[in-house]
Amino acid sequence: MSPDPQPLTEQCQTLLQLPPGTHRCHPAAALGRQAANSGHSIDDLVAAMLGAASRTWTNNTPPRDETSAAVHSRAADLLDATTDILNAAIAGFHDHVYRQLADNDDQRTEFVNDLLTGRADPGHLAERAHRYGIRLSGRHIVTIAASPALTDAVVRDIDAALASRYGSGNTLTTLRDGQLVCISTGGLRGLPAELAHHLLAQLGAGSWQIGVGRQHSGINGIATSLQEARNTLDLAGKLGFTTPVLNAADLLVFPVLLRDRDAITDLVTTVLGPLQQARGGAQPYLDTLAVLFENQGNHTATARQMHLSVRAVTYRLDRIHTLTGYHPNEPTQRFTLHTAVLGARLLGWPDNEPSP
Repeated sequence: MSPDPQPLTEQCQTLLQLPPGTHRCHPAAALGRQAANSGHSIDDLVAAMLGAASRTWTNNTPPRDETSAAVHSRAADLLDATTDILNAAIAGFHDHVYRQLADNDDQRTEFVNDLLTGRADPGHLAERAHRYGIRLSGRHIVTIAASPALTDAVVRDIDAALASRYGSGNTLTTLRDGQLVCISTGGLRGLPAELAHHLLAQLGAGSWQIGVGRQHSGINGIATSLQEARNTLDLAGKLGFTTPVLNAADLLVFPVLLRDRDAITDLVTTVLGPLQQARGGAQPYLDTLAVLFENQGNHTATARQMHLSVRAVTYRLDRIHTLTGYHPNEPTQRFTLHTAVLGARLLGWPDNEPSP
């Protein structure tokens, strides 16, 4: 139910009746903050101010002998007073709204931090979770979007859009450590694609990437899903993956590789180590293999992407075969080469020479 506009109009009229020269800005700003706090819209405030000005003019009947110049001057004074009061009231209104948004953002960020770190008292955490519609015993997925262009305003708009699409109790989105973090109820269909749609609309293409954790239960499950989403974006950076949306479930092989660092180091140095003997070092050959695997072994697409001739690509692949004994066109050798190339990216090889 909308608040009654009558008291607001009366308060505006009281301000207009203050003697000339009275400093009206401070009480007008207070009136604007009060209007915002009472649930009035900015349109209500403007309408009340204009209504008060109309009443003030109507109630002040001019003397019979008042000249047209005097009437004009009195009207100008009323218009100036109305403008000053309205500007101050609108400023007060916006100040209250801004402070309220900032307080809500701070509370939301604090709750998300406590939720994701698990350091808060579970009982108090559950009480606060109820306020945001989060059921801690349920299954959740954490999705992270990384972009240098993310701002509080952008995240706030996306949060509202996702809540409108899926329901306010099913998503909770905030800006945390410069990244958009979205906690969503497990089973929501198409949320990463929906988030990508809004990021594209807000930030444009190519300036963001999304990592999606797996679905887990309980408070600890939320923290686990967050870590998976983060690791997914970290792996994407190391491996040069540019796909806009990456799922942790699709990259499970890479944590397995990293878990046995000695084995992956041995694979990289054994299979790819001989490439360091080539003129120009190993990096051009690693890049060629990486692009080749991205293009499913298509030499023409690889040459086009690398701005090389097909003959140059073929020469490099033959040179790799000569130095390493492995050729990507051999089915039994392709997997070993591909795994070694991915391992090299994970280790930062050859720039970061791994210890034996």
